[in-house]
Amino acid sequence: MRYQSTRGDIKKISGAQAIVSGLSSDGGLFVPESFPGISLKTVTELVRESYSSRAAFIMSLFLDDFSIEELSGYTNAAYNAEHQCGFDRGDTAPLHGTDRSTFFLELWHGPTCAFKDMALQVMPKLLTASLEKTGEKRDVCILVATSGDTGKAALEGFRNIHGTTIIVFYPHRGVSDVQKLQMVSQDGTNVNVIAVDGNFDDAQTGVKVIFNDEELRTKLSDSGYFLSSANSINWGRLVPQVAYYFSAYCDLIKYGKINIGEKINFCVPTGNFGNILAAYYAERMGLPINKLICASNRNDVLTQFINTGVYDKNRPFYTTVSPSMDILVSSNLERLLFELSDKDGKTVASYMSALAADGFYNVPEAAGAELKRIFASGQCSEEDTSKTIGDIFNRYGYLTDTHTAVAYKVLSDYRAITGDGTTAVVVSTASPFKFCESVLEALGLPHNSSGVELIDALSRATGVPVPAPLAELKSKSPRFCKLVATGGMKKAVLDFLGGR
Repeated sequence: MRYQSTRGDIKKISGAQAIVSGLSSDGGLFVPESFPGISLKTVTELVRESYSSRAAFIMSLFLDDFSIEELSGYTNAAYNAEHQCGFDRGDTAPLHGTDRSTFFLELWHGPTCAFKDMALQVMPKLLTASLEKTGEKRDVCILVATSGDTGKAALEGFRNIHGTTIIVFYPHRGVSDVQKLQMVSQDGTNVNVIAVDGNFDDAQTGVKVIFNDEELRTKLSDSGYFLSSANSINWGRLVPQVAYYFSAYCDLIKYGKINIGEKINFCVPTGNFGNILAAYYAERMGLPINKLICASNRNDVLTQFINTGVYDKNRPFYTTVSPSMDILVSSNLERLLFELSDKDGKTVASYMSALAADGFYNVPEAAGAELKRIFASGQCSEEDTSKTIGDIFNRYGYLTDTHTAVAYKVLSDYRAITGDGTTAVVVSTASPFKFCESVLEALGLPHNSSGVELIDALSRATGVPVPAPLAELKSKSPRFCKLVATGGMKKAVLDFLGGR
């Protein structure tokens, strides 16, 4: 399997080279030249396998410069509880049913209690192996812009990994108290966490500017470093995510909820489009999917794009109770545009140029029709997010976070509008204990606590146990307190690396 840039200006490269590079030199993202097919017979065989075995197999179809033995070693170390990997369940990504046709795919049982662990417990292993396969002798500096969950998951995955340094930038007022403490208290000798005076889009744009700064890249190379990313712009971050869509389907078969070949729907809360893009790739590989329902919060740029074919970031940015979705520039959408444009890199490059210059672009009618073939979409207000958390808990005794609630409400609206009763999986992206204040308020529960003290308050009020990684936060103290303007991000990188 070879990889090409979404903007088409470089030759095709191997999977290991794509993982090491992170971002293409022409500014594009790496995508596979084709999608490997999976038969229903193979899906049936995967039903009997563990999550780690399913994941290794799916990744092997995209990463043929890795052996199945190598990939199995990575996934066993990442996901299997006997390896003390940080996942608290043997089934890794369990399904929780609330009725006969609705299931929650819980992707937050890892060491940072968010779905980013599903990829970022594997990606460091893929990256270090890729460095060896490509003969890279320099140390890698991982740059991450986070809207809340990616930062901690990347820090946890890369801490004290030989030959790597990681710098995480997060929006100063754009993450929850728990998310912030998770990041700024991170241990490890090779980590740094920096707040940006702006929103996530500002942080993400700042990281992209650094990546495209040739003078800086040369200076870092002379010092023995090169830049890569742990955001989902890196193929090594995205490919492990494809696995959990296949795994969810296999588990529905395993527990007799659907028949082999029966199509299902997935509803995914997303801001940067990577999570739902992985589901789209699974569908392209042959997973029986009827609809992928894109769930937006008040920052509904993706919903508007799916409905109209126009992507327009010229709109207010809202800080919401679902901060990981507070995004107006969805980086991974570029990969979908590449497929919608018949793999025409020049067309994609023109969209990206228009977005940078004018803040919007629109796709032609044929691309819009293909978009609507597989995608549906919807938006959830702040009020409905809060109400949905309460409704789910009161009706089913099931506690959800703010992002999962957005997805459940959008799914409910979709069903009401379309009458589509297809079995549906809501992708649950984070533990509710990462957003305690919002969840407590949604449940109408008064509290006198603040910050991490709310974790225990939520547990006492609901009877739901606190995940161990979050319970440990009470004893953590901040290590990092630096705040920079977006224009100061480059200097912050140089300062940190210069001091090593």
